[in-house]
Amino acid sequence: MKCTNRVKRILTVFLVITMVLVPMTGCGSKDYSFGYDRSRNNSGFSVASHTAGDTADAFASGLCVSAKDVTSGTDADLSAATAAGLFDITQKKVIYAKNIHEKLNPASLTKILTALCALENGNLDDVMTASENVRIDESGAVKLGIEEGDTMTLEQALHALLLKSSNDVAVLIAEHIGGSVEGFAKLMNETANRLGATNSHFVNPHGLTDPNHYTTAYDLYLICNAAVTHDKFVEIIHTASYNSVYHDKNGNEKTMDMANSNAYIKGEAFAPDNVTVIGGKTGTTNAAGSCLVIYARNSAGNPYISVVLQAPDRTTMYTEMTDLLGEI
Repeated sequence: MKCTNRVKRILTVFLVITMVLVPMTGCGSKDYSFGYDRSRNNSGFSVASHTAGDTADAFASGLCVSAKDVTSGTDADLSAATAAGLFDITQKKVIYAKNIHEKLNPASLTKILTALCALENGNLDDVMTASENVRIDESGAVKLGIEEGDTMTLEQALHALLLKSSNDVAVLIAEHIGGSVEGFAKLMNETANRLGATNSHFVNPHGLTDPNHYTTAYDLYLICNAAVTHDKFVEIIHTASYNSVYHDKNGNEKTMDMANSNAYIKGEAFAPDNVTVIGGKTGTTNAAGSCLVIYARNSAGNPYISVVLQAPDRTTMYTEMTDLLGEI
């Protein structure tokens, strides 16, 4: 009888210890979900949740990942650009990588994240009113020319943002979505961190130079990879030209008429025969050099994202981007 009671006591203690320890191991029921679905761009990332123990591995399994340069097996010559990367979304493979984790000024490539935040947090038919803060005085900054009291829809603004790269329109979007440029910058950083773009920090919606405003080629891949899941984003970056009418504070019509700044879309640069450039975003400042992100597909329809940062000039930027696309 004593032996039986002792066995019961041992079993009871074991069960109590087990019940206490199992939840602490992280192998239990806590789920982590991700806020968007990449399945539309054929990346294969469509898992809704993961247990705590496998969150990091599961998240990375849906992405292209590389901690170092990747040039083996490629013929691409990107000697002029400071950083560059080519990412196969379907195979989740980094085909080419040069300094992809180096923190650099992104110039107007920032506007990819601005557009993403707007698409996630606004409505295309939202009517926005410009404040006095839309005035941009920096020399050489691209502007649509909006003034205080002007009104336009978010859809119109996104075209001006992504096609013309209008810095004043970026401020209009930021204040509408975030309440202020500072509030929108907070949203940008939260969104970037959610996507895994943790080597980035943004202080404005347009990319005009600031020492605390930076990102990496890899983080831009992550941001663009999220942006292209939005049909409207892809539609806009593929648009060759756009014209529309918005209004001033008195209701008078003002015309916007613009062409895509992307030379591949304009027919001024040519991708390899097996590659179709869907669109992308350009960016240029003295601090950033010439920068370009491209979303493209091969002859089988599989998607790729390519990034060139800090090329010395526009011609070199497109030459090296075309060389990079030749690896698809």
